[in-house]
Amino acid sequence: MDRSRRWLLPAGVAVVALDQVTKTWAVNALDDGRTIDLFWTLRLALGFNSGMAFSKATGLGPFIGIVATLAIVFIVASMRRAESAASAFGMVLVAAGAAGNVIDRLFRGDAWFRGSVVDFIDLQWWPVFNVADSAITVGGVLVIIAALRARDAGADDAVAAGGGGS
Repeated sequence: MDRSRRWLLPAGVAVVALDQVTKTWAVNALDDGRTIDLFWTLRLALGFNSGMAFSKATGLGPFIGIVATLAIVFIVASMRRAESAASAFGMVLVAAGAAGNVIDRLFRGDAWFRGSVVDFIDLQWWPVFNVADSAITVGGVLVIIAALRARDAGADDAVAAGGGGS
C-alpha cells in the first residue's frame, strides 16, 4: 500500500476497537433489560443476534461467521486495487465492521463461531444495531459512491477524447 494510504490500517483498528469497547459497555450497562432513552426515538437497549442483518438466518451463526471471515480476507486483498481513497476507506469500514461482528461470534459464546453479535443502538423503528453494523453500512455507501464517481469520470474522459456522447 502506498504512503498516502497508510492511515487505513489504523482507521480499521480504531473502528474495531470502538465497536468492541461500546459492545462491552452495553453488555455491562444494559443488562437486566435496562434501557437508556437519549432523544426522539433513539435509545440504547441490549440485544443479541445469532443470525445476520435484520435477525435473518438465526442459528446459522457459524456459517455466517465463516462467510464473513472470507469476505474480510477478500476485501483486504482487494484494497490494493481501490481506485480512490474514498473507495479504500469504504472497504476498510466494511472489513472492520465485519471483523467486529466476527469477534463477537468467536468470543461471545460457548464455542467458536457460536456467539451472538451484541446490538444496542435502538431507533425503535429499525432493527437494533451496533457500531460495526454502522461501519459496514457507511463503508458500503462510500464504495458505491466512489464506483459511481469513477464511472462518471471515465464517461467524461471518453466524451472529452471524442469517444462518446449524444
